[in-house]
Amino acid sequence: MRFVRAPLVLLGLTVVATLSTGCSSGPAKSAATPTPAATYMIPAQTVRPDETVIKAAPVVDGQMRFRVLGFHDGMPSMFGSHAEWNAKGQYVRVRVLIESTDRTNQKFDAKQQLLVASDGRTFGIDTFAQAIKRQPDELPVGSFVRMEFDLWYDVPKDVRVTKIRFFADPPLGAVGPSKGVDVPLR
Repeated sequence: MRFVRAPLVLLGLTVVATLSTGCSSGPAKSAATPTPAATYMIPAQTVRPDETVIKAAPVVDGQMRFRVLGFHDGMPSMFGSHAEWNAKGQYVRVRVLIESTDRTNQKFDAKQQLLVASDGRTFGIDTFAQAIKRQPDELPVGSFVRMEFDLWYDVPKDVRVTKIRFFADPPLGAVGPSKGVDVPLR
């Protein structure tokens, strides 16, 4: 009888321990509570000297998302890997992040991206400055690919740049070219 009682006591203690831990597992999770989406851990980058961080929301044109990261104007000259070059007016640099939002390749054309002055005038990139700084003029952007680089402009000294206008290829089936989408720089 002694040997039968010990296993029964152990069994009883095991059942009590299991039930007591099951009751104290904490608050139940609601089925309506969404699980946050996983995000990439991209390290922050130090802003370049004299560059202003732009905190405008990303914008979309066609199948391309654009985000302005930084802005610097009033530069009288620039240095490249093999040259120093003076601006005809002032150099303006806009740091951008672009991303294809489509399942197919998109074409990014730097020559389409315009700076807009406070008086409404628009200015295209300076292809010579782009070449000196070894920045892209035109490139294919793969499906859901993200790229970061600079756009360089040479504008008159008296110009006060207020925004940049981005253009992407219109999506399949669109009628007419894109009208562009503006991002404030100040």
